[in-house]
Amino acid sequence: MMTRAARSTSFLSSKGAMGVRTKTVKRAARVIIEKYYARMTMDFQTNKRVCEEVAIIPSKALKNKIAGYATHLMKRIQRGPVRGISLKLQEEERERRMDFVPEVSAVDTDVIEVDPETKAMLRQLDMASLPGIVLQNASSGGWKSEGSKRR
Repeated sequence: MMTRAARSTSFLSSKGAMGVRTKTVKRAARVIIEKYYARMTMDFQTNKRVCEEVAIIPSKALKNKIAGYATHLMKRIQRGPVRGISLKLQEEERERRMDFVPEVSAVDTDVIEVDPETKAMLRQLDMASLPGIVLQNASSGGWKSEGSKRR
């Protein structure tokens, strides 16, 4: 009979299958995803077969854990970059975002619409004569308009 300490440290025991993912499982899943990303999917069964084909995993329980964690990581990768996994796809996406230059700058505007309160503030600061500042219609904008009173 196994002692409680032996059972909790053994990640191959049937009761330990629900426990903490070990460093070995996480590292193996990350390596498999980095090398075989094109073959991995969001489906556990498919990922289990891929793990079986590309790696020599000594037991069924360990194979299932690695495939399960790999599936979890694949779902996280869909949401965004994952720490510890260097994918060419992620790196290219990050570079493309950094190199993107818009055709028309959002900062370069001819007309700036301001509300009456902001216009008064600019007048107090002697900046009312700035070019391109136009007073916004009083009825547009705002979170509470005059016509939306509840009765």
